[in-house]
Amino acid sequence: MLFGFVLFSGILAASALYTAPVLISDWQVRETAQPVPRARVADGKCNAKLVIHICNATLTLSTPRGSTTRRVNYVFSGPQAANFDLVVMADPARPDIVTTNLGLDRLWNRTITLLVIDGAILACIVGALVSIIRNGRAAFRVAM
Repeated sequence: MLFGFVLFSGILAASALYTAPVLISDWQVRETAQPVPRARVADGKCNAKLVIHICNATLTLSTPRGSTTRRVNYVFSGPQAANFDLVVMADPARPDIVTTNLGLDRLWNRTITLLVIDGAILACIVGALVSIIRNGRAAFRVAM
């Protein structure tokens, strides 16, 4: 149970570090983001496992103040699709928050998927913790 607790805690922490911040920033620019023709996508890759898609890309945008590079991670659900055509998008007022049309088109899907997956992981963590506490109490009673 301790191994499961540590494993699921690590997965939840990874979700909080890699997926949630990009999702939050996409919500912030969803209304004002526009295609940016001078931006490019590097290292774009998607993997599908059953109905869960995990996509990673590095986005680069040259601005008058310098170059902005951002790594994005999208997790969403749905039937497997062949290829995704990525268009880099940004809010002209906040060019540091670059994203893609894929991320914005699947914003609600990504939000619901993250909540469901993180909720299930959190339930596993709580279940493992409850099991550890119950087994610890039982072992303590036997030892007395």
